[in-house]
Amino acid sequence: MKALINIIKEQVSSFYMVQRLAKFQLKIDNQNNYLGFIWEVLNPAIQMAMYWVVFGVGLRGKSELDGVPYVYWMLAGISMWFFINKAILNGSKAIYQKYSMVAKMNFPLSVLPSYIITGKFYGHLALVGGIMVVFWIKGYAPSIYYIQLIYFLAMSYIFAFSITLLTSTLTVVVRDVQMLIQSVLQGMFFLSPILWDRSGNFPEWLQSLLALNPFYYLANGYRASLLYNNWYAIENWQLTLYNWGLILVILIIGSSAHYKFRNRFSDFI
Repeated sequence: MKALINIIKEQVSSFYMVQRLAKFQLKIDNQNNYLGFIWEVLNPAIQMAMYWVVFGVGLRGKSELDGVPYVYWMLAGISMWFFINKAILNGSKAIYQKYSMVAKMNFPLSVLPSYIITGKFYGHLALVGGIMVVFWIKGYAPSIYYIQLIYFLAMSYIFAFSITLLTSTLTVVVRDVQMLIQSVLQGMFFLSPILWDRSGNFPEWLQSLLALNPFYYLANGYRASLLYNNWYAIENWQLTLYNWGLILVILIIGSSAHYKFRNRFSDFI
């Protein structure tokens, strides 16, 4: 727990530095593109269109899910996925790739994955904002449930940080971890209710097992806030407690691992 407290202190004291580094990283990532930051929204938007054509039109037809057209249902859930997937994949490599830049500086290494995540979070906010405008045009007016969306946005960020704090440390120690992360994320993507939801046809025990997937909670939380107008986090308080407990456990493990290997990163790299 002491390691976790120290990590939190580093994040708080480095808050403004994280924002500056995140913006700088965005400029670097898009410096050779004419559209610049717009690609942070345009790229996932193109992928969303492809998923809609394949899963919405090609396989499903003009069907609905819980009274909502499939395309809107899919957009609300997959927006979360694009952020967390990119944040984890890029954040997991942060310490390994950036360590040489800060090795001789008095620099909190836990900031490396967090500023990568923050840069992706800016793009996520822009994407969610664009989706909200589309929903407004289609009749899903803003509501008080947007307050809940802020909660799920924050939780998505904290969840991504908890994972990358652990995986960025393990990737330095064992390079193969990065390949494992990619495989696990791909599996989680298709096991989550992001492109489909047939869980109602499964046995009750299997439904309960699938609900333990954090992406299940987050995707449904985004949809509840943007489309269904219900207090998902409160109505499903058991899942809320479970997911926050899971995040806390991962943070404790990640913090302990980070401090255990921090002084030996140079040896592994």
